[in-house]
Amino acid sequence: MRETMWAMRLHETGRPLRRERVPRPVPGPGELLIRVEACAVCRTDLHVVDGELTEARLPLIPGHEIVGEVVTLGPGVTTPAPGSRVGVPWLGWTCGECTECRAGRENLCRRAQFTGYTRDGGYAEYCVADARYGFPVAGPAQASSPLLCAGLIGYRGWRLAGGEALRHLGLYGFGAAAHLLIQLARVRGQHCYAFTRPGDRKAQAFARRLGARWAGDSGQAPPQALDAAIIFAPVGELVPEALARVRPGGVVVCGGIHMSEIPAFPYRLLWEERLVRSVANLTRADGEAFLPLAAQIPIQTETHAYPLADANRALDDLRAGRLEGAAVLIP
Repeated sequence: MRETMWAMRLHETGRPLRRERVPRPVPGPGELLIRVEACAVCRTDLHVVDGELTEARLPLIPGHEIVGEVVTLGPGVTTPAPGSRVGVPWLGWTCGECTECRAGRENLCRRAQFTGYTRDGGYAEYCVADARYGFPVAGPAQASSPLLCAGLIGYRGWRLAGGEALRHLGLYGFGAAAHLLIQLARVRGQHCYAFTRPGDRKAQAFARRLGARWAGDSGQAPPQALDAAIIFAPVGELVPEALARVRPGGVVVCGGIHMSEIPAFPYRLLWEERLVRSVANLTRADGEAFLPLAAQIPIQTETHAYPLADANRALDDLRAGRLEGAAVLIP
């Protein structure tokens, strides 16, 4: 009889997760069995649980910012070695054969599978992962887990916005991703401007503490025209707001996987070669570049630990905006 484990499972969107004892997974060909040490709670998990992302495989174990210890290697896997620590991101499997994969755009693979969405994730004591998407992690599990999505998506958004060439960067929504990205931007000598929910003085103070040159409500004008803005909040109304704040030739990057409808706006906001683009998933190259960089800086994550059984409370706190930094589940 297979060993069992505790897991938090989603049976119906819009309903709380259930704490259940389920069979411990067995790694198949090309996979790893990982003992989960920490799994950060991402806004994408909210979109899955609340049913805003509609293709979840149910019942489902959510969670895609996983850090844990490799326990067993599946058939055909030789690395990483058992006992090593790895991180598992949102992008959980790609075919390696399609046009996008062969062109280095595996994040757009049409057959892709996603951790905690179409594959069981890390709200559990153990998980399995494709060995190709297990990144080496050197730091503590709790502190490292938010890097696996909030950090990676922030980094990819920053690169798409202009990366090293930026001088004035706006961040809309100052949560898990923005609190990591601002540290990278400041090390690169960039000035950051934080936009929060109107009246959210706590988040604005948090942004200033991490070095934001200015922090204010999302409808306010910053003291400086922006080279680019990255929108982490899932609010479509912020797109024309951000376009109004970037200079000619500036870029607005939508950094989430889900966003409410973008309202109509005057063409004048887009004119002068302003650009709106989205971030879709990540690539292994992003992980291989960002995780060592995060350790080198070093990027400090602000986390709030919750027992695995309190996953619903962590999700509620994230939904209500009660967190500074990232929630992390500890099995």
